[in-house]
Amino acid sequence: MEFAASSTRHVVLASTSPRRRELLATLHIPFEVMPSDADETTPDHWTPEQIVMELALRKAKAVLATLESASPQAVIMGSDTIVVLDGQVLGKPKDEEEAALMLRSLQGRSHHVYTAVACIDVATGRSEVEYRSTLVTMKALTEEEIIAYAKTGEGLDKAGAYAIQGLGAIFVTSIEGCYFSVVGLPLSLASEMLGRFGIRVLK
Repeated sequence: MEFAASSTRHVVLASTSPRRRELLATLHIPFEVMPSDADETTPDHWTPEQIVMELALRKAKAVLATLESASPQAVIMGSDTIVVLDGQVLGKPKDEEEAALMLRSLQGRSHHVYTAVACIDVATGRSEVEYRSTLVTMKALTEEEIIAYAKTGEGLDKAGAYAIQGLGAIFVTSIEGCYFSVVGLPLSLASEMLGRFGIRVLK
């Protein structure tokens, strides 16, 4: 459930992702959603950790710039997720053809999913950013399965071209790490960080 901004301590989620919104809602804490238009370009030599941490923080900072002092009790949360295979970052596919290409590279192998969470206290400007990495193993797929899944469009707005919380789950044989990090928001990490900013999930 989402709550309107108020004078009470609450979260501003700097994201338009319906998956992150749904995950944050499971914590039953007051929050609102504000889109972030942060620049997501990064240097080619950056590590996956650098990329997700910087982009999560950029998203939070972009919303901070629009809030200014309007919501002094707010804690802004930004998050970013990338898929990495053999050191190569796989972003969101631009079309079905690129989605199929990504799935071909991932099938029958293991890859890492990195998700970072950044929090900024509007009142003080204090910020923290951390990340989690999860190893995902995907079964070998037939060309027919790859084309059929790409055509569903489910993976077009997802890093790596698949949704582990959707139909893409049938391709995943195992994960090592946080499932929710693969979906888009590691809830354990998020709750720990929010606790350090005075927003406790369990009181």
